[in-house]
Amino acid sequence: MKTWRHSLAAFLLLVSALPVLAAEQVGVRQIEVQSPARGKALSVTIWYPAEAGGAETLVGNSSIFAGTPAFVGASPAAGRHPLILLSHGSGARVETMAWLAKPLVEAGFIVAGPNHPGTTSGDSTPADTPKLWERTEDLSRVLTALSADPQWHPFINSDQVGALGFSLGGAAVLDLVGGRVSLEAYARYCEAFPDMADCVWFAGRRGFVSGAQVAVEPLDLRTVDRTRYEQSNRDARVRFAVLVDPSMARAFDPQSLKAIDIPLLFVNQGEAGKVPVSVAADDLARLTPYGSLIHIPQAVHFSFLPECKPDGAKILRSLGDPDALCADGGTRPRSDIHAELADRVTQSFIRQFDGQR
Repeated sequence: MKTWRHSLAAFLLLVSALPVLAAEQVGVRQIEVQSPARGKALSVTIWYPAEAGGAETLVGNSSIFAGTPAFVGASPAAGRHPLILLSHGSGARVETMAWLAKPLVEAGFIVAGPNHPGTTSGDSTPADTPKLWERTEDLSRVLTALSADPQWHPFINSDQVGALGFSLGGAAVLDLVGGRVSLEAYARYCEAFPDMADCVWFAGRRGFVSGAQVAVEPLDLRTVDRTRYEQSNRDARVRFAVLVDPSMARAFDPQSLKAIDIPLLFVNQGEAGKVPVSVAADDLARLTPYGSLIHIPQAVHFSFLPECKPDGAKILRSLGDPDALCADGGTRPRSDIHAELADRVTQSFIRQFDGQR
């Protein structure tokens, strides 16, 4: 395995060899996409290659996490660009993926993703978490809306669509490209591994509604709508996907994975053999005909989150947050982990789509 320094050097060399993009900078806009299935509008963030102009902002900036610069109001750069759909992790927001959206846009992609109702920061409950069919519908709805929108259609190559998901978003994206989950397999997994983070969440008696913590009943996974949970949600318009630490890894039906006919890149944060069983992608990559797996050394699951501000961990402790959102499990800085992740993910999309532009 290449070291992160070698990976970063290779990425810089690759970027220097690419044709100069027409875009001067990374543009960002937030739009609403109507969702009949949800009965309300989805909040969608779009990052895109942009001409000079607009007002600089920090996307995803908070008291805990550092934001990523982009320009609001900048005009999209001319030409059609491949589109990458984003799906965030449970209890997060799509804006927290801005640090990775930026290098993808700089490589010539348009990147867009919704905040998934029911599993978004401040709006997240155990009962909503297993509903992958809602997340896949969100992603397909965003793709349909942008492809038909006269404002965005001229800039999107609808024949070159990829998807990128992290954690629960990784499970949703795997579902979107043809993987199907088994409710009984997922329930048995939580019985066998009750200390895994998702299983603790289901049993934890807490959720978040309108930004406030609320008490909820423990979720019995076998009460989830089996028909909806196990249905096919494949969207054949998606032709490549990257799945970072996909959750529900033990729930996916092997036969459905063997039938996936597009290339997939699985990414596990941490050395082989040390990744939690909840997200270990070894079997997923082995069963998918065109799947591959890479490991990011000296990283943990939360390393995918934005870089924490100096007082970020202190603020989390003051709030009684039990999750080590700012810890990376070793001596390697999160900025270095992000550099390697950006390198590997961006290169994978370039290899898939660059020759087709």
